Amino acid sequence: MKDYASYEKALRPQDITRLFVERSNAGDAAGVAALYEEDAVMAYPPGEFTVGREAIRALWEQVLSHRPRFQPEEPLPTLASDGIALTSTPPGDGAGARAQVVRRQPDGSWLRLLDQPEFVSTQTATG
Repeated sequence: MKDYASYEKALRPQDITRLFVERSNAGDAAGVAALYEEDAVMAYPPGEFTVGREAIRALWEQVLSHRPRFQPEEPLPTLASDGIALTSTPPGDGAGARAQVVRRQPDGSWLRLLDQPEFVSTQTATG
């Protein structure tokens, strides 16, 4: 198993988006997975859930094998209260929106707990 602790930490909730883009574009699935809590839930692929950091790493290994390029997206204002924050970006790829719930860790860094990378109706995709 990868040593996720060796990666740069997100010191602010909105840092996670920047780190995601950097690591994805480098093809580093383990680096992307390091941005998630151990039991995080990701609503991807569309209509499904990927649960747990290791499953998220495996998913990103598959996705990143196709060498997609991600562009930085300007974050919307972060909503935060008592160690929990909602981050979001308006994507340029027609995905509707992106939103994540992140949680402050004991060391003060932030990790994703819930990740909704796109809000697109699965009926549109299959219908």
